[in-house]
Amino acid sequence: MKSDPADFWQKQASPWHYVTVREGDAYTSADAPPEGDAMSALDRFTATLRNPAASIDDKRLALRFIVHIIGDLHQPLHAGGGNDRGGNDMKVSWFVRSTNLHSVWDSAMIEQRSLSYSELADWLSRAITPQQIIAWNDRDPGTWIRESIALRKTIYPTDTSLSWDYAYQHRVELDDRLKRGGIRIAAYLNWVFENPQDQNPSQAQTPRKPSRHK
Repeated sequence: MKSDPADFWQKQASPWHYVTVREGDAYTSADAPPEGDAMSALDRFTATLRNPAASIDDKRLALRFIVHIIGDLHQPLHAGGGNDRGGNDMKVSWFVRSTNLHSVWDSAMIEQRSLSYSELADWLSRAITPQQIIAWNDRDPGTWIRESIALRKTIYPTDTSLSWDYAYQHRVELDDRLKRGGIRIAAYLNWVFENPQDQNPSQAQTPRKPSRHK
């Protein structure tokens, strides 16, 4: 969706793919740009999906965005620290190809496996245990964001020449985020359709911004 060249996707919708949470802080909408962020977009599209007066086209777009946003929030660099555009400004090489850390986590480590998306999804699905489904069945975006922030701290490399070592070092974390993301998409959509009167995510919680660490 974000790769669409249309002006809407490149400008207005671009901030809807991430949240900014500075190191030592909790998420707060105060750090969002004027266009909103992933959390406010999730609220907006959830409301559209629940709105009986919304058109089929609007609901279709809302569903696509909800799935995409939940996936994004499980990529640790989509919960950026506000200092390098979620790793986009950190230039690295990936098997000698120039890129950035964000792109490595968005796609390069996945594509390096040479599996189709359906093959990867099938493999990940078979690797999820019933216990993990129960443990990860969490529809709270705050949980997803906190998990991504915790992982974000561990994935910045000291050597910017990345290849097999980096891929192997973070393979478990990557698979874990992909699997959790799939479980949470299902959990969230089940909640949306089964509880149409519930509050949207950001309305159901009042995030508090703690004092910044010195």
